[in-house]
Amino acid sequence: MLLHPFAVAWLAMCTLLASQTVPQVGQPAPDFALYDSAGSPVKLSAYKGKVVLLDFWATWCGGCKVEIPWYVEFQDRYRKDGLAAIGVSMDDDGWKSVKPFLAEHKLNYPVVIANQDLTSRYGGLPSLPMTLLIDRDGKIAESHAGMVDKEAFENKIKTLLARSSAK
Repeated sequence: MLLHPFAVAWLAMCTLLASQTVPQVGQPAPDFALYDSAGSPVKLSAYKGKVVLLDFWATWCGGCKVEIPWYVEFQDRYRKDGLAAIGVSMDDDGWKSVKPFLAEHKLNYPVVIANQDLTSRYGGLPSLPMTLLIDRDGKIAESHAGMVDKEAFENKIKTLLARSSAK
């Protein structure tokens, strides 16, 4: 039996989506190594021992634009306590859109551009913003699709910062 080309493509997409599982709270955060806007490497596993705020965002995302100043504020306030924010841009055109955004908004944490491998490791990221909090042991402590509640999210950050690593 021959399938229509559209049906073949649809089946391939369904198979791909079925294979993409969103990492769950309590699981290790999938590692990645990408480069920031200055060409410096950013490797998630290098942040073990810190609480990581991992923000998946895009320049065109309204909710992302609201959250980013909060994350800049959190980074300023809690860096000395062990918080490390990392932004992951989901913009299709990469640095072409992101570099002007960074020049205008002055983020105080590294930003990388997502690739297909990273997107797959994090379950396809069906909505933005998507923010994860990763504990000092590298495990996902919080996963939030859509805009976070600033005060509640800050309280979760403070709780995680108060915990020590499970060494």
